[in-house]
Order: sequence, then structure tokens, then C-alpha cells
Amino acid sequence: MNTLLRTWGPGLGLAVAACVVLPLALPPYWIYLAIAAVVSGVLMQSYGVIVGRAGVMSLCQMSFAAIGAWVVLRLNLADAPGGLLLWLVLGGLAAVPVGVAIGLPALRIRGVNLAVVTLGFAVSTDIVLNANQFPGTTELKTVVRPGLFSSDAAYFVLAMTVFVLIAIGLALVNRTRIGRSWLELRHSERAAAAHGISVARSKLTAFAISAFIAGIGGGLMAGQLGLVVSGNFAMMQSLALFAVAVLIGPHNTEGAVLGGIFGAVMATILEKLRLPQDLGGILFGAMAIFALRSGVSQTDFTRARKRARNARPLLAAAVPAEEPAPLSPAAGGEGNVLEVRGLSVRFGQVVALDGVDLTVPALGVCGLIGPNGAGKSTLISAVTGFAARYEGSVVLAGEPLDRLSPSARARRGLRRTFQTTAIASELTQEEYLAIVAGRRLRREESEEVLRFFGCPPGEVPVSILDAGTRRLLDVAAAVAARPKVALLDEPAAGQSAAESLRLGRRLAQVPARFGVSILLVEHDMDLVRAACGQVTVLDFGHVIASGPTLDVLDAPAVRAAYLGTVLEETS
Repeated sequence: MNTLLRTWGPGLGLAVAACVVLPLALPPYWIYLAIAAVVSGVLMQSYGVIVGRAGVMSLCQMSFAAIGAWVVLRLNLADAPGGLLLWLVLGGLAAVPVGVAIGLPALRIRGVNLAVVTLGFAVSTDIVLNANQFPGTTELKTVVRPGLFSSDAAYFVLAMTVFVLIAIGLALVNRTRIGRSWLELRHSERAAAAHGISVARSKLTAFAISAFIAGIGGGLMAGQLGLVVSGNFAMMQSLALFAVAVLIGPHNTEGAVLGGIFGAVMATILEKLRLPQDLGGILFGAMAIFALRSGVSQTDFTRARKRARNARPLLAAAVPAEEPAPLSPAAGGEGNVLEVRGLSVRFGQVVALDGVDLTVPALGVCGLIGPNGAGKSTLISAVTGFAARYEGSVVLAGEPLDRLSPSARARRGLRRTFQTTAIASELTQEEYLAIVAGRRLRREESEEVLRFFGCPPGEVPVSILDAGTRRLLDVAAAVAARPKVALLDEPAAGQSAAESLRLGRRLAQVPARFGVSILLVEHDMDLVRAACGQVTVLDFGHVIASGPTLDVLDAPAVRAAYLGTVLEETS
């Protein structure tokens, strides 16, 4: 309760103050503009979901708003029961299936191509709206507001209430698995799938929720204006609000407020202040330059600076992690938790893997080594489901995985890291651990795994971590998920020799401490010796050696593969 009040208390206080003071202090025309700003803020929250959180280039949000407005006007024309408050919800719900339908192409295309698809829907909506008037236009029957909110001053309170309820609802959704998954999608769909997140479900949910909010915004606009025309929802409106969303960041509540003000009343404010309208374009251009330079929106940048400033004392006071004791890596427990048999991968005429057999023992650390181009990363991609096609079988704890998607394999206990990290910088470390784990971690649990891998306290944001610490965080998150097997692809890249050796000693302790087996892909032989009980060596897609670590590393064939020498035949 205290956390809720601390988070939402100031914002709710400002909202209540605005609802009390503005209707009393502003003349009617400015109250009308204030309503327009709040309605625009609701529409910006729609962009905040799909553009700000999920990172999808959607250019048709105003088309969803048009659906909401059409439903409200149609129900008003029919004198349907329930009144405007119910009609707003029904208008939002009517936009949901359309949002899902538009989101279906997003399962296969993204970026500019997806933007073209959504823009095409916006153009089609323009054509339909221009050819068919909104309900009530011919009859000149305006929307009947509820008696309590019949005046503009009272309607401002209603619009503000809807805005706050949506903001709170989105804040609660953002704390759920599906809400956190949107940030993963925004930065890397492959990483999201590797963490057990269904990319399809997350994208479609983002489209559905954003369409619902846009539909409510369109209904609010109909209630404000009484009647609407096609120009209120034109394609250019979607484009303009999309640009504002990218620059300001409406996935943050303050960003939605600023976006609503900028989009609805900036021109009037400049006019009343007797300033040239070109000043608005200058401000817009300045924000665009800032966004391009920083790579984040204005509100994201402000929040990141604040979190970094608050986190620096935590970094300074952080207790250094204990130096892990040197261990003789164990080969593991009884039986194998992961079995790969006859794995072959071809890219056209190129054979990347040819009949590879590999096992990872239960509660063991197994190394996968080989020169560049040997097929190590290809093997990890195939085992975790990211390779489009392969021959052979992958069995995890007795369960075949060959027909499963990457996210389904991850949920069954097969996790991986990538050579390049893709962690959302606006998250804290503990938030990232929760996303990867797929569950809310206890503070003690997250701090234990962070300390074990030498990471700062969980409240420290990712934005101020160096590249080496981010890689350690990626490994810590994979272990925190408590999978059956974690496949780590060069986790020591970019670290010093001492840091790499320290990581190897920690990895050797992971199976006993966290119950997670490890398949480690590495070039650092000191790390491999420190961590791995057994090693498999690939060269040109073939296994050339497999067995206890020291025996394999001393094998002439392995030395020849790494040194590029030719073995002499012995008689």
C-alpha cells in the first residue's frame, strides 16, 4: 500500500487538483482545449503500448479510434441503453478484433514493412470514412452525455478520470509477464523467444490493448464534439501522433500528458502568446534531433538520468563479490539431461553440422569448443529451435523437443544467451531477472544470483552497466530462470583474463548451487578448464573429440584444429 501511494500519490494528487482547479479557473474555450488535450492524451496512451512498449511501427491508431467513435455514435443514434460510459467500453471492445487482425502480419514482418501495412489500413479507413458519414450526421443527432457530465467542465473531469484509470491499468499490466514481454520484443524478438516468451501472443496482445484504448479515445472525442467527421481520424493524424509518440515517449504517463498537450493545444497556445506558429515546428525538430542523438524518447532520457543518479550511491556502497574458490570441475550426476543425436544443419550446399552427437550430464558443466566457423553457434541455434531446419533429434530430460518453437523449448527448461546482449536499458537488473525468469523473484533470490556473478545490487539500472557487467547479468538471468540446461554462448567476451577465470570458477559451482546444468561455448581455454568437467570439440561441423576436459585439450587432433597444423602420420 505504501509503495502504491508513493508511486501514484503525486500523480493522483495532480489529477484531482486539475479536476478541481481548471474548470473553475479557465474560461470555456480553454476548458474545451483542456478536454481536447486529455482526449489526445488517451490516444497517446494507445501509442504508448504499441509503439513505446512493444516497439512496433503502427501508423493506424486513429483508425481504431474511428471505430470507437462510430460505435458510440451508432448506439447514441439508436438510443441504446447504458449511456455514454458503457458505449465507450463497447467502442473500445469493437476495435479489439480489428487490432488483432491488423497485428497478424506483424507475426511475420516488422519495421518499415509493417509500417507500410498499417499505413495501408489507415488509407483504407480514410476512403471508407470519406464515402460513408458517421451515424447521426444526417440526422444531426449529437452524443448525449450523462447528466452528471453534461457541461464541458464536468466532461473534463470524466475525460481525466478515464485517462487516470487507463494509466493505472497499464501500470498494472506492465508489472505482469505479458507487460514485461513487450520490452523484450522492443529490443530483441530472438531474446524474448529464448526467454520463453511467445512473440505471437505478446504482439497480438499489444495490438489488442492499444486498439481498445484508441477506441475509447475515439468515443471520448465523439462525446466531446457531439458529432465527428472523417477529418478527425485522417491518416495524417495517425502519422503526426506517431511522430510525437517516438519523440516524447507516451508509454510513460508524463509522456502521454505532454503528447496530449503538444498534439492538441500547442498551436492555440502559441497563438494566444502571440508567438509564430513556426516555433512549434522548431520545438518538434529540436526534440527529433535529441531523440536521434540519444536513441530514446524525452521522458525515457529524463527517467534514465534520474534512476542513474539514484543508483550511483548503490554502486559506490556495493560489497565486492566473494572470490570463488578454485574447484575441480565435476563431470555431473547420473544420466544426461540433454542428448543431441545425429544433428545436421545445411545452408544450401554448405554443411554447417554433419551428424553431431553431444550430451550434457545432469548437474554438470560441459564445454563446446572449436575454431571459428566450426559450427558451435549453429549447434546452439538448432538445439534451442532457432535454426529453420535440421536433421537429428534433441531430447531434454527424456522429452523430444524437435517440433517445438524456441519459446516452447525455453519454457520446458532449455535457455540460452547470445553473443550480443540485447537488454532493455530502462530496466533495473532485478526487473530483467524477473522477465527472463518468467515469474516474480523474491528480493533475496535475485540478490543472491546477482552477488554470485559479481553484479551490482538489483536496483541498479541496466543503463549504467558496462558491457562486461551486462554479459554477466545475462548469464545471471539465465541461471535465475532455473532451467534444466543453460546454453551460454561466449559469456566471457570482452572480459579480462582474471575476470574470465573468475567467471569459470563461478560456472563450475552453478549446478550444485542452483541446480542448473550448463553447455558452455567458449574460446578462452583457461575458462573452459576452470568450469567444464567434459568437453566436445567441433571442427568443420564434425565432432573430432569428446570426453574429460584435460584429456580432450591435450589431444593432438584438438591442438591441430586450433593451431592450424597438420598431424604427421606415425607408423
